[in-house]
Amino acid sequence: MCNEHHGMYRNHERYCWRQFLTKEEKIEILEEYKNWLEKETQGVKEKIENLNKAS
Repeated sequence: MCNEHHGMYRNHERYCWRQFLTKEEKIEILEEYKNWLEKETQGVKEKIENLNKAS
């Protein structure tokens, strides 16, 4: 998992050096990544809206 989505979520680095994660740790990492993606998506939507208003 260390090479996946590096730097996108805080807990990833905490587990990066480990090869085998527990189910709970994987869920925690994926939930945080999902939250990051949702925030990024919202930011993209806002940027598109602002660009459309500027046209």
